[in-house]
Amino acid sequence: MRKFDPFIVGIIISLVVIVLGGVVFAYKSGGKPIQTYTVENPDRPKVELSGDRVDLGEMKVSDVKTSDFMMKNVGTKLLQINNISTSCDCTFAQVTIDDKTSPRFTMHQNPEWTGEVEPGKEAKITVIYEPARMPVKGRVERSVHIKTNDPQKPDIALTITATVN
Repeated sequence: MRKFDPFIVGIIISLVVIVLGGVVFAYKSGGKPIQTYTVENPDRPKVELSGDRVDLGEMKVSDVKTSDFMMKNVGTKLLQINNISTSCDCTFAQVTIDDKTSPRFTMHQNPEWTGEVEPGKEAKITVIYEPARMPVKGRVERSVHIKTNDPQKPDIALTITATVN
């Protein structure tokens, strides 16, 4: 019976694991391809925000407060939004487009999710603040970060403030 060199067997197993890992990573990290545009291109998506800052006022640590931000595509091409994250694990964001609601986003991005807003349509970004998850008192400021394919606004920050008692 023929014996196999353990070193060669180890190399073969390592190569198989690396190749399979690469295939799984390529499949999982897909998401939808993001269409890119230049600022000079008049035929592109354009973000118009209803505002980018809201004061939630006074609240108790046990309270939960939300605020909605509207993002309209006033351009002529599909607006894509993705890589949504928040500044703290006590803050969440959800996107609603055409009555479809995204997963709940927190500090950790979800690169597999992409929202698409047709020209003339809007997306509602709901920011949820739950101070009990990371209890603090006093004046706080939290933010939601969103990537878009609008070349003039590729990175959007929405900010909420509150006074926690």
